[in-house]
Amino acid sequence: MTIWRQIADDIAADVRAGRLSEGARLPAYADLADTYGVAVGTVKRAVLELRREGIVTVVVGRGTFVAEK
Repeated sequence: MTIWRQIADDIAADVRAGRLSEGARLPAYADLADTYGVAVGTVKRAVLELRREGIVTVVVGRGTFVAEK
């Protein structure tokens, strides 16, 4: 499994478990990269996949948020 997939799975699990609620803002890409010890590009790829899965939405200039159901 790729690192970006692991990150995406971790965030998705937090959403399913209620640790991240609808509308919650995710940390900035740089902060997530620091947390996981990866490059920002790896985090961006994980977020892209989460967007495709409908788990998060990205608002340009505001951040990444857990999607509302």
